[in-house]
Amino acid sequence: MDNRFSQESLRQMVSQWLPPHQVPQRFRIHSDTTDFFTVEYDDIVILKDRIYLIRHNAKEARFGLNDEVKFWVKRAVDLTDGRLKIMKLVFYEKFMSRIGNIEFECFRSPKKEARILDLVSGHKNFMHGYSVPDEKGNLIRVLDFIRGKTLATHISMIDMDHETYYHERFPEILDRFVECVEAIRFLHDHHERHGDIRRDHILIDQDTGDYRWIDFDFNYRHRENIYGYDLFGLGNILVFLAGKGDVLLQDLRKARNPRLDSLSEADFNIVFHNRVVNLKKIYPYLSESLNRVLLHFSSGANRFYDHTSQLLQDLSRARITH
Repeated sequence: MDNRFSQESLRQMVSQWLPPHQVPQRFRIHSDTTDFFTVEYDDIVILKDRIYLIRHNAKEARFGLNDEVKFWVKRAVDLTDGRLKIMKLVFYEKFMSRIGNIEFECFRSPKKEARILDLVSGHKNFMHGYSVPDEKGNLIRVLDFIRGKTLATHISMIDMDHETYYHERFPEILDRFVECVEAIRFLHDHHERHGDIRRDHILIDQDTGDYRWIDFDFNYRHRENIYGYDLFGLGNILVFLAGKGDVLLQDLRKARNPRLDSLSEADFNIVFHNRVVNLKKIYPYLSESLNRVLLHFSSGANRFYDHTSQLLQDLSRARITH
């Protein structure tokens, strides 16, 4: 408990940014966030000399769950300037993940995310923020709020057939995605990894139009290729963008797609066995150079990318011939 601020002084600070009817009469004050479940709506968190009013828990759609609550991630108002922030409290978890026959041990690392925030300060393709310890040494990350949709939502909202999308919209989207890959290469060149590369971890900044990576507190261990997990994530996003969404076996069957019979096991994703990767068999107008890149992430691949520079080199050829 931090006793430096009276209830009245806190009400005065909050009243600068909220209408009178939303200003609480009393606040619970936290300077120790170890038990993040106790940090709730309208509470105050004090980190060094900075004071934050907690709003809602963040939500995320993942693994088929809509609006899964992330109790360790809070929206907060910085009472110094009224700006909306995302506050990530310390939460540890660990799990094993597999790509083909390769296993990766994945775990959350607040220190790793704090390092990357320092590294990417000012880089247009990443979220920005800073880290600060609470009174118990928990490393809190305070992030600038990015207004905009996820890349996944943006693609789902494009209302046109695939061929029109591929010729009219995909070239610009591919250019922006290549910027994202270059940003990941920047991390790799500094011996860092994103750790959780997914289509909903790219936000499209509505103010600038930039594609920006978020949420890099996951890390992973693997002896052979320390960048392999990131590269697989990049491949999944690329296939999603090229297909204007996931091209699923069950959807092809439901639509009685005439090209369904041409598919073999080798044409599907190496992990998600119901997702088509060899998209040229479904959309024959795809360029050969782009489809060759996609096939690196298929079950039939006999060669994988070891570094982002290799992926970028092949993507540059795909852009020229698109």
